[in-house]
Amino acid sequence: MPGESVRPLFPFFSEGPGGSYLDSAATTQKPKVVLDELLRVLVHHNANVHRGAYRLSAEASELYDQARMKVAKMIGAPSERSIVFVRGATEAINLVAYGSEQLFNPGDTILLTLLEHHSNIVPWQLLAKRRGLKIAFADITDDGRLDMDDFREKLTSLKPKLVAVTQLANSLGTVTPIAEIVSLAQQAGAQVLVDGAQGVTHLGVDVQALGCDYYVFSGHKMYGPTGIGVLYGRPERLEALQPFQGGGDMISYVSVEGSGWAEVPQRFEAGTPAFPEAIALGAAVDFLSRFERSEIILHESSLVAEACELLRGEQGVVLHGPASRGEKQLAVVSFSIDSVHPHDFATIADTHNIQVRAGNHCAMPTLRRLGVQATVRLSFGLYSCRQDLVAVREAIREARQLFGR
Repeated sequence: MPGESVRPLFPFFSEGPGGSYLDSAATTQKPKVVLDELLRVLVHHNANVHRGAYRLSAEASELYDQARMKVAKMIGAPSERSIVFVRGATEAINLVAYGSEQLFNPGDTILLTLLEHHSNIVPWQLLAKRRGLKIAFADITDDGRLDMDDFREKLTSLKPKLVAVTQLANSLGTVTPIAEIVSLAQQAGAQVLVDGAQGVTHLGVDVQALGCDYYVFSGHKMYGPTGIGVLYGRPERLEALQPFQGGGDMISYVSVEGSGWAEVPQRFEAGTPAFPEAIALGAAVDFLSRFERSEIILHESSLVAEACELLRGEQGVVLHGPASRGEKQLAVVSFSIDSVHPHDFATIADTHNIQVRAGNHCAMPTLRRLGVQATVRLSFGLYSCRQDLVAVREAIREARQLFGR
């Protein structure tokens, strides 16, 4: 079961600084099997993939291709050719925004929500500026849930060409009704990109059952390395995208007159890929498969419920998010402390070896809608446990004492 018992699998806790690491929404700690795999590749299989005719390169290429197959299986993709390796969810969204530019006409609308991470806002704003498009946002409720009535109304009135929406909001832990969103959007004639940066780890996904056009996520938020991520695309969508970057290994030929592109997905993987990181991501997929998805959801739901109960008992603490009103929330708890700025609290918590995030969490529109500038965010992983919450409570009491309340 997840919790304190899995901490020995993570060198961060057994050999590193340890403590109460509560910033897993930003990046997760890495299990030993992932770190070992990364080192093994760099020591024993360090040769450029898809280039060399020698054995070492062939071995690295095979491991790289196997990692792609593992990712495809994990998310229920129809084929490994639907999986593009990128640096992370941010690059994946930018790839779609740039690669699909020719599919939009001036005046077309892209529909987002007020729950989105900046990475699922800014690339579309840049595209809108280049192509003369309109950006619209579906509203959220006062407790941070997606306002589905507003979403439906905007689908009908604006007829967006594309909908881009998070599966699980990094700022509040809001779980969106993603299957309903995808279905409604596609019935309205829109393509759908799902930001699964948080969702893939905490909720999981079957992209074929979901039916989305694109799904993106980052390796480092699912116990894998940094610098590697995934763009899933339906085959016909990927075929319609223009290359995001040009260079080696994404071409079928190059001449002085012009160039031709390689097949998907290689077309979108210009240059030397982060093959050690991709192979280590495959190890992270294997690691996650040790746990039943229901175990992960139960563990993290229980932590959210216990954190909310604990925080409600502390004077001057205000919860933000669906759980503040008894609604579903997962993996993340955001709150404010009367008279204590979130950054001050994070500094005090750090003296107790508690790592929390303080600020806008790359979700300024979300927090602005809720009428706050910054919050403290606790975000959980497989290794999070009740003792972490007790430590946070003690830090809150110290902070309030220091600031005179």
